[in-house]
Amino acid sequence: MITAITNVRIFDGEKVIGATKVLIEDEKILSVGGEIPEHAVIIDAGGGTLIPGLIDAHVHTSIDGLRDALKFGVTTELEMMGGFTRNGREAQLKGIEDIADVRSAGMGVTPPGGHPDELMPGDGEIPDFVLKEMEKMSEEDRNAMLVAHAHDHGEAPTVTNRDEAVAFVGEQVRDGADYIKIMIEEGTVLAAPGLPVLSQDILKAAVEEAHRHHKIAIAHVLTAESSRQAIEVGVEGLAHLFIDRPENTPDLVRMIAEAGAFVTPCLVLNSSIIGKPASEMAQDSRVSSKLSPEWLDTLNSSFHTYPQGSMEDNYRNVMDLHRAGVDILVGTDVSVPVPSLGGLAHGVSVHHEMQLLVEAGFTPVEALQSATSKTARRFSLDDRGRIVEGARADLVLVDGDPTTNISDTLSIREVWQRGVRKIGG
Repeated sequence: MITAITNVRIFDGEKVIGATKVLIEDEKILSVGGEIPEHAVIIDAGGGTLIPGLIDAHVHTSIDGLRDALKFGVTTELEMMGGFTRNGREAQLKGIEDIADVRSAGMGVTPPGGHPDELMPGDGEIPDFVLKEMEKMSEEDRNAMLVAHAHDHGEAPTVTNRDEAVAFVGEQVRDGADYIKIMIEEGTVLAAPGLPVLSQDILKAAVEEAHRHHKIAIAHVLTAESSRQAIEVGVEGLAHLFIDRPENTPDLVRMIAEAGAFVTPCLVLNSSIIGKPASEMAQDSRVSSKLSPEWLDTLNSSFHTYPQGSMEDNYRNVMDLHRAGVDILVGTDVSVPVPSLGGLAHGVSVHHEMQLLVEAGFTPVEALQSATSKTARRFSLDDRGRIVEGARADLVLVDGDPTTNISDTLSIREVWQRGVRKIGG
């Protein structure tokens, strides 16, 4: 069957183009513009805007998280630590159709007691939010979740030297990790100063092993100093934006740009760390109508671990990087509906992040690029992030024009994933 979306403004992942119709056949985009076959099903967009499916470049997710993401036009989530590697996807997501696509780093390279242990319950117990999710599952899915949890939190190998780092990365690759994550977090920004951090020598060994397996390496960093350390060991990307702004920031920006690394600033997270909840998003009817009370409570909360920080510094940092030619990707670090990890929600926070990028100084088109084509390119997701012939038909139809008013991305009318209408219709 061929579907023709007509009378539509098209942002193709890079720019607004002249064509006003898109044809979908099966899972792919058949053509952009061109003649409409007689037997095609026609959807009149009424002057709305068609954009590629959005990509969140930094999440920690679950089946419910993937489900919520899709409601908000996020058709792909990139997990930065968790169980949805290739093997995890095959065990836990088989046959589930109403969720976003997902890629994963598997478990992150960190020392015993290192980040994110300070955020986790002790003694290997299963957190309440996981137990709640398991109640809704079939027995088969529950068993798969338990196996994944035992792997993630029970016998995960520790990393204390180069050999263990190499072995750990190899294990993630064998489990089907799509990329590798390393942690450089001493805890000050997260109100947990003194967290152990691996030496540069060990981190470099992990990154080199990732590269040996043809995987990119991404670093968790939250300060300028840890960002410098990450670039020095050869990572391709920073999973956060440094929240501070020391005097040597121009040198760091130059270093990141010269390395060709990308940055996923997660401004929504930094805002939460500074103590700002996402209450305006929670009060938006386009958001509140789609979220559970637990997630709305979480949006109305914040981390609040570094109140001395300022969003003005964050905006200056991200704009300095952007002007230096660094690829900025939209990511959120959303995880679970817990108020202490507040200010974030799956799907929603991608839209909030684009709004904050525009507030920082991005044009709406630049913010949209960061949530579509740039992320697809940096993660080698060559089949998505663009509205071009042959690409996956992951598409979002919104009312209004988000290329001039970024908030219009939330006015979602229809969502297609692999050519199948998931929302609307």
